[in-house]
Amino acid sequence: MVSDETMMFRFGADENKAEYVIKNACLAMKEKGYNPVNQLVGYLISGDPTYVTSHKDARNQIRSLERDDVLEELVRFYLENHL
Repeated sequence: MVSDETMMFRFGADENKAEYVIKNACLAMKEKGYNPVNQLVGYLISGDPTYVTSHKDARNQIRSLERDDVLEELVRFYLENHL
């Protein structure tokens, strides 16, 4: 059967990967005494992953995402919770 409706494809577990990675990175940065907001802004502006601690593999995890995906997740979360 052919439908004229647009199909939406979901990646399942991957659709929340950015959220999961950001949360874990922020928790790791807090544990090490860093301000996660300042550190994430530094990373997003510069692209330098050393703004994210390597504690609990946070740096490798954040690097597994494109910076624009991290930014998209942050904006999505903000808008969903503030509009």
